Amino acid sequence: MTWLAETAMLSHGWRRFLLLLIAGALAGLSVPPLFVLPALFIAFPIWIWSLDGAETTRGWRRLFGPAFSIGFAFGWGYFIVAFHWLGAAFFVDGGVMLAIMPFAILALAAMIAVFWGLASAAAHLLWSHGPWRVVTLATFLTIAEWARGHVLTGFPFDLLGYALTPNDEMMQITSVIGIYGLTLVAALIAMTPALIWPADERSLSRRLLPFFIAVAVIAGQLGYGHNRLANTVVTERTDTAMRLVQPLVYEHADWSNADPVALIDRLLMLSDMRMDPNDQGLADIDLLVWPESSLPFFLSTYPEALARIARLLPEGATLLAGAPRQQYEPGSTLASAPPFNAILAIDTNGEVIASYDKSHLVPFGEFLPFGPFFAQLGIKQFVPGAEGWSHGDARRRLMSLPNTPSLLALICYEILFSGDLGDAANAQFLFNITNDAWFEASIGPAQHAHHARVRAVEEGMSLIRAANSGLTFATDPLGRVTAQLAPLQMAALDVSPYERLPATPFAQLRYWPLLVALLLGLGLSVLVHRRRKQPL
Repeated sequence: MTWLAETAMLSHGWRRFLLLLIAGALAGLSVPPLFVLPALFIAFPIWIWSLDGAETTRGWRRLFGPAFSIGFAFGWGYFIVAFHWLGAAFFVDGGVMLAIMPFAILALAAMIAVFWGLASAAAHLLWSHGPWRVVTLATFLTIAEWARGHVLTGFPFDLLGYALTPNDEMMQITSVIGIYGLTLVAALIAMTPALIWPADERSLSRRLLPFFIAVAVIAGQLGYGHNRLANTVVTERTDTAMRLVQPLVYEHADWSNADPVALIDRLLMLSDMRMDPNDQGLADIDLLVWPESSLPFFLSTYPEALARIARLLPEGATLLAGAPRQQYEPGSTLASAPPFNAILAIDTNGEVIASYDKSHLVPFGEFLPFGPFFAQLGIKQFVPGAEGWSHGDARRRLMSLPNTPSLLALICYEILFSGDLGDAANAQFLFNITNDAWFEASIGPAQHAHHARVRAVEEGMSLIRAANSGLTFATDPLGRVTAQLAPLQMAALDVSPYERLPATPFAQLRYWPLLVALLLGLGLSVLVHRRRKQPL
């Protein structure tokens, strides 16, 4: 490791950029569901050592100079590995979309890596060449991760903290500090090997102290999680029986191929199927769920669908279906604006009694930034809709339906936004419908599902998740999966949500403690930097 440390400190130019790119790619192996945690302890010290040897510059190059390129290269490697699965969506259309796939992934990873580059440059401005430099970089990296989760609608996939949530026990700490707080912890402990090497006049015991602290932190995290799982009583609700349908609808990619009659036939058949001789079908079901994109057409094009749904539902039951919702001017049959990606609540009379419209739209998936420019290059949004999709109102996520507890409705990747889910305080459970069929045969569906489970732990609420092709499952308020369907299994799953737990520390305080920690980290970094600049 001393050799690696010296190599990182002495490298420069393209050799240093390549070294950081490889180190970042190695760190990317820590993302869900890979969880190669040791990769962090090898990769992140290289970032520290490279900044130790980075040239000091003046003017604008202090922000966009060597220190920036170090963080950018590391981040680019990390996000290429972390986001590579997004390329699976390009295979749906093929043609020119498939040809540009590698460039699109590289470009997306580069855009996100800018956040890490700026964190690296800002940290180098306060660099101290002592043990506290780890705090400096970890602080700015956490700020960068917060920023990429919020700037320009946010893209909070694969935050660094997810590396420390590979099992039920280690997830539990997010009920206290949230995933961004765990990101700060992950950055701090991943950088500790930089305090051990290179070897110098310090004693071995003193050099190894940071390593023992890192081990103690992970052991404490495991201990806390084990204790919480063993001593928290969870209670399944008896007032809400739900049936989740996993229909494997692939017409979402091209609505012209959708046959409304055949699709409704399939959905109705799966909804009322008997799983075993004792299964009563829909007789005891309160909420029937069809996932996102299960109806890849406007219900107005097949009005009989509502009548058929009404005949299927038992008295008092409600269907929650993922479907597009068109906007109309009062008294007009013409659309007034692009449609919504919505959840429609349909009762036994075949009437839509409530709806939620997706508010966090996916860039390039549901809307095309700089549309005219990309259209000239032959690039289009993945989800059909020539004029894009409209943003819904996030304040309407809380849905209160007849005879059922209130639920917090989240469509697809809306469940990634830690601390920004909506009116969670008044909801009884999290309800997430999604369509990950775009990313079949990749790690994407499993990664998305894992992120969703962490939200359940943070909020102390059970999660009900219905996916088009997988993963469809339910969890208790501790994030433990209680029932699930296999990926690509065309079937239905009967589940019930759990009573929510008393408000978790995270649900009460959100990220105020993290803000205090980051301010302390910044203050400490400034203090140490100034003291080391003072003449002896």
